[in-house]
Amino acid sequence: MASKKPKLYNSLNKLYPQYVAAVESLGEAAARAGPLDEKTLQLVQLAGAAASRSEGAVHSHVRRALKIGATPQEVRHALIALTSTIGFPNVTAALSWAEDVLRPAAPPLRSGARAAHPPG
Repeated sequence: MASKKPKLYNSLNKLYPQYVAAVESLGEAAARAGPLDEKTLQLVQLAGAAASRSEGAVHSHVRRALKIGATPQEVRHALIALTSTIGFPNVTAALSWAEDVLRPAAPPLRSGARAAHPPG
């Protein structure tokens, strides 16, 4: 299944193809620069996305991590491990964005309803 790129990414690629190619090349070079495996790299990038409060990047790195074999439990653990670094409110925001990908069929939480504890 082909991954769908965000509209802004596609627009930037049309307007500035050399820029987008350079950014992609930088990411590929960084991934090859050391001993981390692809799953670990995606979890590290997920942590960075959470720390910068980038909802779109959290969605993207959760999808990528799952695609290369990370479990939902590993994704959640990578995020909760950040609590002492980025704080509980930032972690819970990132967890909610991760759940958008992990549980796409789940109905939205109703106002006043309590969230179920994700399986660990």
